This record gives sequence, structure tokens and C-alpha cells, in this order.
Amino acid sequence: MTILLLICQDRQLHSPMYFFLGNLSILDISCSTIATHKILSMFVTGNDIIYFPFCMAQLYLFSSFTSIELLLLTAMSYDRYVAICRPLYYSRIMNPQACLLLALSCWLVGFIELIPYMALLLRISCYRSNIINHFFCDMMPIIKMSCSDTSALELLIFTEGVFLLSVTPFLLTLISYMFIISSIMRIRSSTGRRKTFYTCSSHLIVVVLLYGTLFCQYLRPTTMDTLDSNKIFSLFNTVAVPLLNPIIYSLKNKTVKSALKKKAQLYFKHQK
Repeated sequence: MTILLLICQDRQLHSPMYFFLGNLSILDISCSTIATHKILSMFVTGNDIIYFPFCMAQLYLFSSFTSIELLLLTAMSYDRYVAICRPLYYSRIMNPQACLLLALSCWLVGFIELIPYMALLLRISCYRSNIINHFFCDMMPIIKMSCSDTSALELLIFTEGVFLLSVTPFLLTLISYMFIISSIMRIRSSTGRRKTFYTCSSHLIVVVLLYGTLFCQYLRPTTMDTLDSNKIFSLFNTVAVPLLNPIIYSLKNKTVKSALKKKAQLYFKHQK
């Protein structure tokens, strides 16, 4: 929330990179809120019941926000590619209209893409139990609870979910960084190479954290696929990664640190 407010208030941060970072901040807030609000409520009230419509809403929103984040990180990698490999054309290519179109596309595709999954999930009519072995409503625990035929849903998850929503954004991000690294290696000065790589290091760390967690969670051998281990990876994905993202972007970004320091100085000066 602090980064989001800084981006809105500081003109120095009104650029494509920070526009996408603001969207990422909204997603981090949304993912954590959607995934953990019910379990926190259970700790406070002792009521461990979640009604079916709310469970489906939680599943849809969390899955959509995760998909949007993967797409948004891909858009951010393209932004870094243009900034480093096509610097003279950066302001023309990454103009405000293009940035807005990229961001809107990520949000729309993320929300629309999950509709077929929800349509198939809502057709399940038989469950072995009414107890979810998870701390929020996630796709795989609910599928494993079902005694109906879920082969169509599992096929959709494997073909469209894994390849289109995970592997394709990952490959596009990887291609962007292949061009970025190639461009950096052509810089003769070691100081110039280090300074250029520093501009995309925060984004690269976030990409590695998120994709590393998702691949460990969903692309493991079936012999290692247990709900208990999935809960550990889900906890890291829903709490740790959104917590680390703003810290990474704050500590690795001199512009954000400068804006934060300036706002803090103004605040304490006003208090005095």
C-alpha cells in the first residue's frame, strides 16, 4: 500500500515501470486478502465454516489474481526489454496508452480465462467430504474431494492452465531476458553492465520467487504431490511472496527509496 501511494503521489514515479509496479502492488494486496481473510476470521471467531458460494468466489478470485500476476510480470519483462534493448524508442513504444492497454489485457485475460474452469467445477455434484484439507479454497484440494468424474477439468488444467497460463508467460519472460542479457553483455564497461542489470534485478528476483513456488507446487512428480506439501507452497505463494515483493522493490530501487525518504522527511517535518 505504501508503494502504491508513493507511485500515485510522486511525479518521479510516473513512468511505465512504476505503473506496472502499482498494478503488482494491487495484486499482492488482493491475493493475500482473498486467500487469508477467512482463515484469520476462523482464528478470531472459531467458526470454521465457509459456505459453498463464498468458497467458489474465493477460488475464482485467487486463481484469477495469480494468472493476472503471471501475465503482468510478462508485461514488465517486455518493458525492461524495451528500456534496455531499444532505449531510443522506449518513450514511443511504452507510451501511456500502450501501458494501459497491456495492463487492461492482463486483467481481462486473467478474469476471463478462469470462467471455463469454474463452469466445469460447478458441475461437480458429489463430494466425499465437506472438510477441505487446505487453509483456503484451492482447485486441487476440491478436485481431490470429488467423487464425480473430473477428467475434463483435469485435462483443461493441464493443457490450458499449465501451458497457456504458466509456461507461455514464463517462456515469453525468458525470451525477454535472453535479449536483455545479450544486450548487457555487449556493453564494454563493467560498471555499465552492472548498472544496466541493476535496473531489472528486482523484477528478475520476483519472477524467480513466484515461478519457483508455482513450479514446485504444480509441476512435481505425482509421487511427491501431497496436500500437506501443497499447503506449504501455497502459504509461501499467498503470504511470503506478496510480503517480499514490496521489500525487494524498495531495497533494490534507489528511486523508490528516495521517494520514500522524501515523503518521510516531509511527514516528520509536518509533525514537528
